[in-house]
Amino acid sequence: MNVTVDTDKCCGAGQCVLLAPEVFDQGEDDGIVILLDPSPAEPLHAAVREAAGVCPASAITLDGPS
Repeated sequence: MNVTVDTDKCCGAGQCVLLAPEVFDQGEDDGIVILLDPSPAEPLHAAVREAAGVCPASAITLDGPS
């Protein structure tokens, strides 16, 4: 699984950080997503898929095997 984020789309809701804190973080000043791990390990895939699914701005894109 490869994860990319579009920081221009991100609205700073933080749902991704709550669901997958090993993969996502937020900037302290603006709350915009920071991608910590663009290729998370398989045990994190379900949480990352859920984070992408609930992102209100559709800022998270997943590619490759899940």
